[in-house]
Amino acid sequence: MSYPYQIKDLAGYHEAYQKSIQDPDAFWGEVAEHFTWHKKWDKVSDWNFKEPSIKWFIGGQLNITENCLDRHLATIGDKPAIIWEPNDPKEQHRTLTYNQLHLKVCQFAQVLYNNGVKKGDRICIYMGMIPELAIAVLACARIGAIHSVIFGGFSAQSIADRLEDAKANFIITCDGAFRGAKDIPLKAVIDDALIGNHTVKHVIVCTRTGTPVSMLKGRDLWWEDEIKKVEADGIQFVPAAIMDAEDPLFILYTSGSTGKPKGVVHTVAGYMVYTNYTFVNTFNYNPDDLFFCTADIGWITGHSYIVYAPLSAGGTSMMFEGIPTFPDAGRFWNIIDKFKVNILYTAPTAIRSLMGFGLGPVQGHDLSSLKVLGTVGEPINEEAWNWYNEHIGKNKCPIVDTWWQTETGGIMISNMAGITPGKAGWATYPMPGIEPILVDDKGVEITEKDEEGMYRGNLCIKQAWPSTIRTTYGDHERCRTNYFATYDNLYFTGDGAFRNEAGQFRITGRVDDVLNVSGHRIGTAEVENAINMHTGVIESAVVGYPHDIKGQGIYAYIIYTGSHDQNSNGSSDMIRKDILQTVTRIIGPIAKPDKIQFVTGLPKTRSGKIMRRILRKVAEGELKNLGDTSTLLDPAVVDEIVKGVV
Repeated sequence: MSYPYQIKDLAGYHEAYQKSIQDPDAFWGEVAEHFTWHKKWDKVSDWNFKEPSIKWFIGGQLNITENCLDRHLATIGDKPAIIWEPNDPKEQHRTLTYNQLHLKVCQFAQVLYNNGVKKGDRICIYMGMIPELAIAVLACARIGAIHSVIFGGFSAQSIADRLEDAKANFIITCDGAFRGAKDIPLKAVIDDALIGNHTVKHVIVCTRTGTPVSMLKGRDLWWEDEIKKVEADGIQFVPAAIMDAEDPLFILYTSGSTGKPKGVVHTVAGYMVYTNYTFVNTFNYNPDDLFFCTADIGWITGHSYIVYAPLSAGGTSMMFEGIPTFPDAGRFWNIIDKFKVNILYTAPTAIRSLMGFGLGPVQGHDLSSLKVLGTVGEPINEEAWNWYNEHIGKNKCPIVDTWWQTETGGIMISNMAGITPGKAGWATYPMPGIEPILVDDKGVEITEKDEEGMYRGNLCIKQAWPSTIRTTYGDHERCRTNYFATYDNLYFTGDGAFRNEAGQFRITGRVDDVLNVSGHRIGTAEVENAINMHTGVIESAVVGYPHDIKGQGIYAYIIYTGSHDQNSNGSSDMIRKDILQTVTRIIGPIAKPDKIQFVTGLPKTRSGKIMRRILRKVAEGELKNLGDTSTLLDPAVVDEIVKGVV
């Protein structure tokens, strides 16, 4: 496998970048030529950010699984496609070659057909990090069903909301999942999520933990039984459905600044071309490299850089079921040495967490196979970057600090390993095809430097790229208002950033009401809605604050009243636990507030708007710099909040 579009040096980057901005159609058309198409496109792109209407490779026909699997079989069929390491290091790892993965995807595609799945059906996947998750994803794509993977940490209520929104027809799950020392009862959660559901026809259950589960006659099916039927019929190949370039590939739900999660839709062709291109170039990927992305496939990072990009590039993708600290904090380093991993792509949260264990778990590990390190999910602080560079990369591995989003599909701003310079805490240069711009709150481009010599503003993108979000499922207007209506003819990222004279970018984090907790986006409104569901809670306000491990923690201000009084028997701790349980029940443990402060009131303007700016400052400990409070309905509320800070 070769990549004629792979950038080889800094001059090559500048040349590719100029061409991609000046003539994007010619640029992306050339890249797309290197994939397998049933029918070439009539036109490379047609887009506007007004509606928005975004189309790439118009008229083209293809199937992404033929590009991820079939086209490799004749040349690298016996090469490992996925190497899977289980949660328990004593359990045997699994390797699936391209031939083996292709067979399993075809067989499961037939299982889906046998159970009435059709092109365009929405299939919810709620599984642990086992190879069958990747197989399920690819089998959906093979027959043209739209997969919607839900992270295994979400609650039944969160799943029910997503099932309802997507009008999902089928669910693929496991009996349970292993995650560190925990067993997660996935099937039981799905059963709870399905109470009152009228759209789901079948639930296919894969055996992983051996947990006893309830199996409803006529609805629930065992994965293994269904595969046996297919094997008995002698089926080893299922033709790939021919898809239009703009057919939806998947829906992935992400939190926004309003309570209800948004179903981000990505389509087949543009997503494939862009993720492959960014993978090959960001990591300077060599076809013999073993690539280890530590994310979960329930998030966009796992979709793009565990499944689709590495496989479309004929690479070998490492998939890990467990967590970095189980059975001890040396687990990542054990895996790297065991398999001779070449590229490690992980989150700053994981790095900061492992730093907390000191150097003991790192010592005794060789790590010499590593060539490239990467970070994803949130901006990385300099201290974590330096630790990663010195102790894991041994000062010889470039670190790619990648900025991108669920909505962008692939990496947008990042240095390229060994090609463009890296800089601690900076994402640096945009990828070819990406034209970032910094604007003020009115949408006017920032042309003046601040006192530190930086251009500082809200980060937007000027032109479409192949994997731009197409819509939010079932609600196009929401897509428009969230991403394209804030500033005229711009995609608004929701992030702030600054740019230096050299054109390098540093991302400073969210400027809207979305928190970035351990690299996961969580809307403040979503958490507030969950807190407010608790009996006795009158109102709440949630903000982010700096957290040593997670990057951002969740700070909740809560007005509470009720017979379960916080003054009686010192029960405020119990109330806190009850509220945390409510949030876990409604959203999942990832959304639990780290700090809860009970208050008698919230700082509001006379029109009733909560002044979150003040709450943020209090949570951040900036008590001397709260700004003007004279416009508040009751300024005394602020004094009380400051006195009671947690």
